[in-house]
Amino acid sequence: MLKCQPTGYMENSISYSAIEDVQLLSWENAPKYCLQLTIPGGTVLLQAANSYLRDQWFHSLQWKKKIYKYKKVLSNPSRWEVVLKEIRTLVDMALTSPLQDDSIHQAPLEIVSKLLSENNNLTTQDHESIIVAIAPLLENNHPPPDLCEFFCKHCRERPRSMVVIEVFTPVVQRILKHNMDFGKCPRLRLFTQEYILSLNELNAGMEVVKKFIHSMHGPTGQCPHPRVLPNLVAVCLAAIYSCYEEFINSRDNSPSLKEIRNGCQQQCDRKPNLPLRLLHTSPDLVSQEATLTESRLKPVIVTSNEIHVEVERNNTANQKMTAGVGNDSEPNLIDCLMVSPTCSTMSIELSAQADRILGCYVEILKMLSDYDDWRPALASLLQPIPFPKEALAHEKFTKELKYVIQRFAEDPRQEVHSCLLSVRAGKDGWFQLYSPGGVACDDDGELFASMVHILMGSCYKTKKFLLSLAENKLGPCMLLALRGNQTMVEILCLMLEYNIIDNNDTQLQIISTLESTDVGKRMYEQLCERQRELKELQRKGGPTRLTLPSKSTDADLARLLSSGSFGNLENLSLAFTNVTSACAEHLIKLPSLKQLNLWSTQFGDAGLRLLSEHLTMLQVLNLCETPVTDAGLLALSSMKSLCSLNMNSTKLSADTYEDLKAKLPNLKEVDVRYTEAW
Repeated sequence: MLKCQPTGYMENSISYSAIEDVQLLSWENAPKYCLQLTIPGGTVLLQAANSYLRDQWFHSLQWKKKIYKYKKVLSNPSRWEVVLKEIRTLVDMALTSPLQDDSIHQAPLEIVSKLLSENNNLTTQDHESIIVAIAPLLENNHPPPDLCEFFCKHCRERPRSMVVIEVFTPVVQRILKHNMDFGKCPRLRLFTQEYILSLNELNAGMEVVKKFIHSMHGPTGQCPHPRVLPNLVAVCLAAIYSCYEEFINSRDNSPSLKEIRNGCQQQCDRKPNLPLRLLHTSPDLVSQEATLTESRLKPVIVTSNEIHVEVERNNTANQKMTAGVGNDSEPNLIDCLMVSPTCSTMSIELSAQADRILGCYVEILKMLSDYDDWRPALASLLQPIPFPKEALAHEKFTKELKYVIQRFAEDPRQEVHSCLLSVRAGKDGWFQLYSPGGVACDDDGELFASMVHILMGSCYKTKKFLLSLAENKLGPCMLLALRGNQTMVEILCLMLEYNIIDNNDTQLQIISTLESTDVGKRMYEQLCERQRELKELQRKGGPTRLTLPSKSTDADLARLLSSGSFGNLENLSLAFTNVTSACAEHLIKLPSLKQLNLWSTQFGDAGLRLLSEHLTMLQVLNLCETPVTDAGLLALSSMKSLCSLNMNSTKLSADTYEDLKAKLPNLKEVDVRYTEAW
């Protein structure tokens, strides 16, 4: 409605549909900056303050007038050839309008969207003609939700249509580059999902999809569009979720994972008409099975239309589960799937369509993991394990996804391979899922060994990591070491060196395992030699203060410390030497060290992390003019005895400084000059 203020021209509003004509007054002596509106019963003059505002009014009124006309014409279509002509005219009008507003292009799309939703009897040719007609408007605009639904239908019914390639491709590319939140418009995501599936239906199949993904990344080593990867991952996750939706929807009345794991819920206690049923073995069958050589219980089976879960438990696992029946805490995700650490299988039969969808989108995740610049963000997005537990229990899915996990495990960047671990304490991550005994492990531990190797190389909490391996994965580690895996041999040696194993029998078993292979025997002998040197180094005696000459190297420090006893050394100055983080493995062997001066050395974050884990009694630390950053400085928060800390001329940030002050209660002297925190 057009409504003027009651200043003498008019007092009643005029509807846009009542305007018959709009003209600019151009005759001589006409009032300046005026528009003439022709309405039933007369004319109305509107005067603007300047020519720019007058032209804005003029084009806006013209636009509104024509939009009402097209809405009326297209709301009651009679002949589709006429309708198609009107749509083309409407699109041309939107493209040529001088008005700069999002609604100029969105309004025609909404009109066409409503037209299509109200007319379901159109032929395929009509569909394609309309899509081609509105294609110019889609170059710079997202399609409305109803139009997305129409596009999805066309992708499903005509995946090989040239319209999909020629018209939909730029539309989907724009969505992936510019969409900020699929949650606000899920049909955009669904349209993108159906478009990719239609590409997969072409003759070349995944090759076409691969070319599309490459076009989204670009030819350079760095993708210029930061939203492409998150949007592609969101589409993949939604598509994979849809494959298991039938099973996910049956969870409400089905046995919980805790019940499946413990096997303690009686069928009579369950609600009636369950989508899933927990079938327990009878006492007779159990007694019969107990007489077998393998002493196995009869498998517990959970069935539902297309899902079959068969879990075998040995006696040891059953005793552990029986002991934990009284525990009401919610079981861990991976624990639920790992009913037995030695045998746990779950087969899910997907429909043919769901199987094609799963194969397509897991393959896309593989493609994404092949791009070096995308891998850190992809690892971060997948670290919380965003897949439903039905997918994690599906052998085909975890087997195909293994390629992505391998890519993470092979990447030397810490921000990538650290995402193999859980996102927070108490949660399981990909490391646990693909470890021996994990539900996704389908090899003899090769991937597990690869993950351990890369994580040990960058994990500054080495003792904590080794402790978790000793508690949960000692058996697989010993088995792989027995088979000559060098990484696992190193792990067992480190467990002995750091006194991770308290049980004497277990220590002897580890030593026997090491001595059973050539590589293990060699590394164990080296460990024994290091232990003898360590005892000599830590023997009481020697100086209490030591200063290395300038220009000394890591090798010089190692040679010096191997020359005698330094059990009394409390103050060590390495200032202005050429030592690096590599010397940290020697420094952590000094039991009495309280003051360490690293001024103007090349000692970095890796060494700082190692010191923070072992030299917890250190009181004075000088890091002035060293290349340490927040990544290493944050680790100092575990050194509660620090009372003097010099971080002058380092890359310390203000946030890290505040964090250290809060976590180091004894800190009294701090030097942060020439840093961001100064």
